[in-house]
Amino acid sequence: MFQFRRSHLIFISLIFFGFLFSCKNKHAAIEKQIVAVPEEMDAKVTENVKEVLQYALDNNGKINDSIRLSLTSIVDSFYHKNNYINIWSKNEKWEPVADSLYNFIKDCEGYGLFPQDYHYKDLVTIKTILTKDSLAKTDANVWTKAELMLSDAFMQISKHLKQGRLLPDSISLSSDSTLTNDFFIKNLNTLIENRSLISVIHTLEPKHKGYTELKEGIKKFSESMDRRIYTYVAYPYKDSLAFIKNLEKRLHESGYIDSGIKYVDSAHIANAIKNYQKYKGIKPDGKITSSLIRNLNASDVERFKKIAINLDRYKQLPDQLPVKYIWVNLPGYYLRVIDNDTTVFESKTIVGKPATRTPALNSEITDMVTYPQWTIPNSIIKKDILPAMKKNAGYLARKGFNLVDSKGETVDPYSVNWEKYTKGIPYKIVQGSGDDNALGILKFNFNNPYSVYLHDTNQRYLFKNTARALSHGCVRVQEWEKLAFYIAENDSIHQKPGNAPSYNIDSIKTWLANKVRKRIIVKNRIPLFIRYFTCEGKDGKIVFYDDIYGEDKILREKYFAGR
Repeated sequence: MFQFRRSHLIFISLIFFGFLFSCKNKHAAIEKQIVAVPEEMDAKVTENVKEVLQYALDNNGKINDSIRLSLTSIVDSFYHKNNYINIWSKNEKWEPVADSLYNFIKDCEGYGLFPQDYHYKDLVTIKTILTKDSLAKTDANVWTKAELMLSDAFMQISKHLKQGRLLPDSISLSSDSTLTNDFFIKNLNTLIENRSLISVIHTLEPKHKGYTELKEGIKKFSESMDRRIYTYVAYPYKDSLAFIKNLEKRLHESGYIDSGIKYVDSAHIANAIKNYQKYKGIKPDGKITSSLIRNLNASDVERFKKIAINLDRYKQLPDQLPVKYIWVNLPGYYLRVIDNDTTVFESKTIVGKPATRTPALNSEITDMVTYPQWTIPNSIIKKDILPAMKKNAGYLARKGFNLVDSKGETVDPYSVNWEKYTKGIPYKIVQGSGDDNALGILKFNFNNPYSVYLHDTNQRYLFKNTARALSHGCVRVQEWEKLAFYIAENDSIHQKPGNAPSYNIDSIKTWLANKVRKRIIVKNRIPLFIRYFTCEGKDGKIVFYDDIYGEDKILREKYFAGR
């Protein structure tokens, strides 16, 4: 009776686990999977690992109809160098390090990661089966599948913690933009030798203070996180009917459209929008705008994706930033001077409008100019000034601009046939120095291909605005005087003995007081980083900023749409 029952259970078990390696390729079909003696299990798993990896290499990572390895060649390379010996289990028991990795995957949101990226659902199934069904422990299929998924998960976690999930951008400073097989294999070998997962994880993470502060804020965010999944409404849209359908569904999910309404018309949607706007403290006009859609999409689930994106942005920076540097965060509308990881001072900024974005870049301050002239960039001439000149040649005089030819001679705007120009003009347009100059009374130059700078402004009242994406691309700095004096002091401190500094704080004050146009060469150049971070950690909490240029939206749809 017992023998019949055992045979029956084995038969059922084989059917249940048959999905693990159900495939047409003969390399993945393993006839004998039930191992009677625990001490013989490891040899069978080793045999299986080699065959299944070969099948996965031939089938784009697939090991069966439902599971695909993410980094197959790297996993295969590791096992090839280790004779395909299983590392996560011994004699039908999970090693403690396997439990550590499993628990890390379960709680990996604390690192801005998503458990589903690391075979979590399938690992939960296996762990549950192994706990509840003693016969499952005798099935080599189960251990082989767990073995490969855990190794693949570790490789993927290593990649995501070190490099992130975003493609390296054109300004990335990281020297590890491409991770070699040796990188992954070395980390896994270290884990096997030391048996300390957290110590390996720690070596992979960025050491930047901003990254640490943002990660520290996740715990508090997660404790109150609303995990309901709402329909994401893409905007702008190509298909108006699909857009309205998604908008209607989203409003319905939040209870702003009564579920009893069979046919929802435009009046229902407008009324629902008004009710939503009232709840959010927004002017209830019932209109569909980019601001409305942005608010609707700002669920906690979407905010977590924003956190993940920004953690990955830190991974595109080098392991070590300079001791001293200037940090501009465009969505945060601020500039910070950092010295030894300490903020010396912070200033409000005004940055480029969405139509004339301030570019993210790396550079260093090369010189400062008191009472600067402004040579207007060609992009502004083409878009704004040329159309105005075609209407009225007196436009330049009203704005206080001068038209200058290639010889530096002033040209009468009325002598030019503006109608014949469409893509640009063979002249420079310059605004003379003075208190009314758009650059204010001091400019900070740095090498870049975009003709942008840091500068003062003649519209200082705009700093009181909360949203300050208002410029043509340059960064206006409220505390420009503090920045200038800091640069001067830094030059004085690092001046070589016997060499008198060519300027100091007092000389800058004198030139400004006398309204002198003076170019000041900075000898000890301070690095400048203009970056795009839409959230950051502060006092254990996470502060979110508007996605002013829609970059989060693009990355969310490209890399995190299914999360």
